[in-house]
Amino acid sequence: MKDIYENPLCARYASRRMQHIFSPDFKFSTWRKLWIALAESEKELGLPITDQQLDEMRAHIYDIDYAKAAEYEKRLRHDVMAHIRTYGDACPSAKGIIHLGATSCYVGDNTDIIQMREGLLRIRELLVNAVAALADFAESNRAVPTLAYTHFQAAQPTTVGKRACLWLQDYLMDLERLEFELEHLKLLGCKGTTGTGASFLELFGGDGEKVLDLERRIAEKMGFAACMPVSGQTYSRKVDAFVLNVLGGIAQSMYKMAQDLRLLAHMKEFDEPFEAEQVGSSAMAYKRNPMRCERICSLSRYVTNAVRNTADTASAQWLERTLDDSANRRISLPEAFLATDGALTLVINVIRGGRIYPKVMEKHLAEEMPFMATENILMHAVTQGGDRQELHEAIRQHAQAAAVKVKLEGGENDLLDRLLADPAFHLTRADLDQVLDVNKFVGLAPEQTEAFIRTYARPVLEKYAADLGVEAETNV
Repeated sequence: MKDIYENPLCARYASRRMQHIFSPDFKFSTWRKLWIALAESEKELGLPITDQQLDEMRAHIYDIDYAKAAEYEKRLRHDVMAHIRTYGDACPSAKGIIHLGATSCYVGDNTDIIQMREGLLRIRELLVNAVAALADFAESNRAVPTLAYTHFQAAQPTTVGKRACLWLQDYLMDLERLEFELEHLKLLGCKGTTGTGASFLELFGGDGEKVLDLERRIAEKMGFAACMPVSGQTYSRKVDAFVLNVLGGIAQSMYKMAQDLRLLAHMKEFDEPFEAEQVGSSAMAYKRNPMRCERICSLSRYVTNAVRNTADTASAQWLERTLDDSANRRISLPEAFLATDGALTLVINVIRGGRIYPKVMEKHLAEEMPFMATENILMHAVTQGGDRQELHEAIRQHAQAAAVKVKLEGGENDLLDRLLADPAFHLTRADLDQVLDVNKFVGLAPEQTEAFIRTYARPVLEKYAADLGVEAETNV
């Protein structure tokens, strides 16, 4: 339907896989799997639950009657009870034991953790592919000289590959933090209304060990090593903040890289992929705007702002729980994952398909090289018998005169011609060509690039080899 709002994250940006992770089908089928894990574990620990009841529940994991659930929720004003009733209608013999002893957060919070785990696995896959694309890009351009900037003012030269390693290092740090959160994710478990396990203690006739065993069994069935050791009704909302801090960190890295590429596009040193019939501007037909990098920045900004939501929510929880987090989390958690997914796909697409222009880089280097080479020229002239202080003053005066010609008159930088013509420097054209060899100005940049990729990037890519090769097609 086109007469109601649709979320652009789904319609334009995020992958179908990430959309599925946060879809109703994934969510509510996971609720049913959690109810089955609860019932199975309760039966194993001695409660009167039959195989017939369990078989009936297993047979109806995916055939969710959404219309009936919506009908129930309209009457009951409670989403979990609506789905308990809907599931019970599909499983009449099991109706009486579904959700036995549990509170709403048993399905709600545990499913949120499962969705975030699956979301992080998808983000890890994309992040690994971004690392691979950047490592290849950096390696193939490790020795291509380019002008480096501090304060966006011309500084000493670097290489294209070395600059790419700055972006790559950020992503590798993000990957480390993502892995940490993945390894430390725990289920809420089944601790009851205020986290004391009282309802389950009643069910098991006061046997506290069975209450603890119940959680261990559920965690194992759902693929987790452990449950939260203590909780109120919900797991600590700091978990959401920790997870979104990872996404926010990735967003910062993406924004930095894409913004750098936008600056380089302005200088005509880099182009992102541009398709045969792509239009850059509805008015200016000649334009080739860096729209993919702009979109990366746009989505990344959204993610970094979503992080604040989780911080506020974690801070605002009352005692054992409050419900002012619910509506917020339904929006902020999925959308942060969807936006990160969309932006990372663009990162891979841009790096794989982008193009650099070394001749333009040479031109920019040539424009600034006269100023950057003055120190080397000074040293050369001193070795020819010149006075260092006098030569320094001569360079200062020539440089100022050249700057006037460039900035006030719009002319070419003639500093080198001035120095060649000044007999105090004893310079020949051959001497100057040797001094101006750009490879003498990039320092260890090619070697640093090779060492960084060999030592840090390639081992990571070997570790995550199974994640490599994802498609990175954009919707728009």
